Amino acid sequence: MKHELKTLEKSQAELTITVEPADYKKEMESAALRISERAAIKGFRPGKASYEMVKQQVGEIKIIEEAMQSIVEKNFFDATKKEKLDTVGMPQITIIKVAPGNDLVFKAVVALLPKIKIGDLATVKVKYQAKEIGDKEVDDVLNDLKKMQTKEILKSGTSTKEDKLIVNLEMFFDKVPVDGGQAANHQVYLNEPHYIPGLAEQLIGAKKDDVKEFTLKFPKDHYQKHLAGKDVDFKVKVNDVFELQHPPIDEAFAKSLGQDSVEKLKTVLKENLVADAKHKDDQKIEIEILDKVIESSEIEEVPDVLINAEKNKIFHELKNSLSNQGIEMEQYLKDLKKSEEDIYKDFSEQALRRVKAALVSRQVALENKIEAEKKDVDEEVKMIKAAYPDNKNVEENLKNPSVLETLALTIQNRKVLAFLKEKIMGTK
Repeated sequence: MKHELKTLEKSQAELTITVEPADYKKEMESAALRISERAAIKGFRPGKASYEMVKQQVGEIKIIEEAMQSIVEKNFFDATKKEKLDTVGMPQITIIKVAPGNDLVFKAVVALLPKIKIGDLATVKVKYQAKEIGDKEVDDVLNDLKKMQTKEILKSGTSTKEDKLIVNLEMFFDKVPVDGGQAANHQVYLNEPHYIPGLAEQLIGAKKDDVKEFTLKFPKDHYQKHLAGKDVDFKVKVNDVFELQHPPIDEAFAKSLGQDSVEKLKTVLKENLVADAKHKDDQKIEIEILDKVIESSEIEEVPDVLINAEKNKIFHELKNSLSNQGIEMEQYLKDLKKSEEDIYKDFSEQALRRVKAALVSRQVALENKIEAEKKDVDEEVKMIKAAYPDNKNVEENLKNPSVLETLALTIQNRKVLAFLKEKIMGTK
């Protein structure tokens, strides 16, 4: 086997591979055997005909067609190994020359993992900026907890800012009903900001069976782009008005939440808020560290195959997220007035960033011999099983080599982040 290597743009390579008949003889013999097992070769039981008899009855071109995939795969692999190419994705194969008894020539264009030079970590500066937790933050949580124990009392009078309304809502733009802008028995809490600014304020002072008509401006960042920043007409019928009676924040309230006193409850809430703030700050720091390491590193142009694969992942993540919210992808695209192709284009920047983060993490792991050991994977598997006891599907999935490989990569990425945090911030 002979080959020529040509470097292409966007981290791609082109291999022109020539395979002499003697080098693909074994694949031809194996192909003839497979044909003899499937086809009726006169005078022979399945799989017993000689190469010459198969060649005589079906033709050598049929044998070489049968052998083609094996020949291409073997010689492509050998060529990439000799050139020490880190390939990614499937190669694009073009057969240049094929004829029985002659050299077989084909071209393979393949994407390569971009070469990376990690920047000087000493120049990367990141610091903790955890949100300060004070009395206001604790009081906000207390009020939210208080609302969860609120009693709703039906009232006949006019609504105040502290009430809740049940309404039938209709929206119109240029006197045409807004697609998806009708809602029966819609709840409006008059003391909370509505996603359409001004709606709650328009309904203060309303009573049961009132019909209110007014115009509001939609937010400029509303997801329905054709309505964003536009004036929309509303017709609202009030079905019911409820007075909201909140419990006092006292010892009985604290005990209902498992604490002996209001002070103890506040202490626990503050501890939880501090822990949550630190967790969120850790997440921000990890993102910032990766972004700055990417920025300080030299990364060859990323091949399209990696970016497109990441776009597919992001698309499926979005689809699953919408499904969990009870939203169909078709309706989501219709509301946005976009196609799947438009959405894929929107993902380009995010996909490129995620690919670069993965490549940088991989390179840091290689240079510093960071890897997930078997005991790490075993411990992760144990934790997952404990979280999903008696779930046969989870147990079966954890036997899948590709799932275990993904777990190992996840663990390795965590170790890389811990390594970078220690190097950059002096913390583990």
